[in-house]
Amino acid sequence: MLKDIQGRVAWVFEEENYDIDLIVGIDNIKITDIEKLKAVCMTDYDSNFPNDVKTGDILVGGRNFGYGHPHFPSFKALRALGIAAVFAESFSPGFYKGEIGNGFPLIECPGILNAAKRWDNLSFDWDTETVVINKQVSLKCHKIPQRSRDLIEFGGLIPYLKEKRLKVPPSERGLG
Repeated sequence: MLKDIQGRVAWVFEEENYDIDLIVGIDNIKITDIEKLKAVCMTDYDSNFPNDVKTGDILVGGRNFGYGHPHFPSFKALRALGIAAVFAESFSPGFYKGEIGNGFPLIECPGILNAAKRWDNLSFDWDTETVVINKQVSLKCHKIPQRSRDLIEFGGLIPYLKEKRLKVPPSERGLG
């Protein structure tokens, strides 16, 4: 069962076709140390971002969010800082596939870019697929595919496959 999402909007990416590599900066894309990635995360936009963001915070993006080559350091840094989900007008297909495969909630919500502002409170109900902003504005999101829901619930593709494999009798797995 998926837990409803509640958090503050830590950042609003207004750009169409936003390249997620810019979250840590192109010069930092090969860094593997998570503490270094966290320290540079979003500092080109707000030098205090790594200190201001807290667990459960949310990002909002425009159309085709995640455009470009879907490198993982940016979202490793965001997850390590506590970002819980991204709501966007739409996502780049490669980025969507990669981050959903990592079990990270990406939710397409028409109108979110114009409705949400930085530090607004946002809640999302998985049953109704509705976002509520500051307990006032309600937006219906696009239907979330069951496979995406499953990957998010299990925490990614690998845990999902392990769980599903354990439910298949050994005789049907070629082991018995």
